[in-house]
Amino acid sequence: MLVLVAPGQGAQTPGFLTPWLELPGAADRLAAWSDAIGLDLVHYGTKADADEIRDTAVAQPLLVAAGLLSAAALGDVTPGAVAGHSVGEFTAAAFAGVLDPTAALKLVRTRGLAMAEAAAIAPTGMSALLGGDPEVTVPHLEKLGLTPANVNGAGQIVAAGTLEQLAALEADKPEGVRRVVPLKVAGAFHTHHMAPAVATLEQAAKELAPAAPTVTYVSNKDGRTVDTGAEVLARLVGQVANPVRWDLCMETFQALGATALVEVCPGGTLTGIAKRALPGVATVALKTPDDLDAARTLVAEHTAV
Repeated sequence: MLVLVAPGQGAQTPGFLTPWLELPGAADRLAAWSDAIGLDLVHYGTKADADEIRDTAVAQPLLVAAGLLSAAALGDVTPGAVAGHSVGEFTAAAFAGVLDPTAALKLVRTRGLAMAEAAAIAPTGMSALLGGDPEVTVPHLEKLGLTPANVNGAGQIVAAGTLEQLAALEADKPEGVRRVVPLKVAGAFHTHHMAPAVATLEQAAKELAPAAPTVTYVSNKDGRTVDTGAEVLARLVGQVANPVRWDLCMETFQALGATALVEVCPGGTLTGIAKRALPGVATVALKTPDDLDAARTLVAEHTAV
């Protein structure tokens, strides 16, 4: 059983879309999406520097477009389940037919702008914790007023909160944590600091008519599968201010009988976690078009006929 997954913010690197635009039809597709959302995705995916694509309002639609572009290049694939990490959930919603690609990109453009605006209210950020036991780490974070914003599995937790709280974490690490690594993001995503963005997204979502998922959709909220388009959309909106439980998503992959996982462009982060947390599950990360043949082989071997 094949799971198709999409990475979240931070996976982008300067010029990462350049080789993908050499594929037939890819440049035209990206240009059309750029026109639809009023953002030059071609420029940001090929020529922009690291600071430009770190901007939340740019990074989020860029990542969703990259995931959709690479999945299209993969060919006609019907996975057993789909999921995305944070903003990758919008990519997964398009994979599942809940939103068409243009609608997903328009909504995620709104999301990125709203989250950037919310992040500007107060100096906040996120830090990854290396090592440690989640049962020890999570209570320690909460004691410091921080949120375990990403619980990724394989012992990986990302804390979010004010810069003052993160500095206190650096000085007072949980038992077993070796290092606290500040992340290059513009705010405390997936925390109460993002509440203003939720309100903006709720308004935008009212204009959409989501369809029921055509494949199994696994949600970041609690790792559960979601059967209706309305519920998927509601979770996409609310997830902005709630922790990502990727650990629970992977537990669901296991329960569903996953045997293979393909991560769309810019792949690497989720396959890395899967290799530690899902032993025996074959993985391929789409980083460049050179990875397509290996991914197609994996798809053919692990897709039910």
